[in-house]
Amino acid sequence: MKKLLIIMALILVSNTGTAQDKLYLIFEFMKVDNEQEQAYMETEAFWKEIHVQRVKNGDILGWDLWSLQPGGEDQGYQYLTVTIYNDPLKMMTSAGDFEAALKAAYPDMPEDDLNEKFYNTGKSRDLAKRIYLEQIAVTKGDFEMPLGTVAAINIMKVSQEDYSTYEQNESELFMPMHQKEVDDGFMGNWNLLRYILPTGSDVYATHITADMYKDYDQLFKSWANERPALSEDEIRKIEDALKTRDLKYRYMATLLRKVR
Repeated sequence: MKKLLIIMALILVSNTGTAQDKLYLIFEFMKVDNEQEQAYMETEAFWKEIHVQRVKNGDILGWDLWSLQPGGEDQGYQYLTVTIYNDPLKMMTSAGDFEAALKAAYPDMPEDDLNEKFYNTGKSRDLAKRIYLEQIAVTKGDFEMPLGTVAAINIMKVSQEDYSTYEQNESELFMPMHQKEVDDGFMGNWNLLRYILPTGSDVYATHITADMYKDYDQLFKSWANERPALSEDEIRKIEDALKTRDLKYRYMATLLRKVR
């Protein structure tokens, strides 16, 4: 399996001349029972220090913890972690020296205590879904994503034959609109992400867009912002573009922890 992932990553790099300029991300969706909320927060506090060392060692670019709304045990997932890379090979193969990061983060912690922390990691949450993604479009700006950042995570499904059209519409039709909102102070950032894994006809989704705001105040001001009237041609293009994808679900995510 590891060899297969390495081969896939090498193919991805060879097919994308600017691969090293992109971001690559692992989204891990967590299910956390109500009675495990405190234990899960302690688990992620433990792991955050390890990710700090992984960033220092150059293994990853960053790591985030997000809470997801709507909440509740019947709403799918309650938390999301995001691990960020600048290299698909590192992402696919979990490259880096984890032991070195662990020892640097907790040099004096006894082995029995470390083992208990790892045991409690699995006990405090169910890592329900892992997705490998590549960033294929992003707005320009200096948004630094402070704690409290709010992101609308839009999970899309696009048929294989519509990939090119959908991505072109997002990049050439919708991204300029989002860029104007960024420039006008109504949005922090916008991203388009494409699934690397899983793939296939039975996958739940194929793309994610993330609309980021510094807080809910900026989000509500964006919703209330009166945008310029669209021409009939612009309306037609938008209607045609919306037909190329199925918005499967939207989570509102709030940034709780961040490592860079």
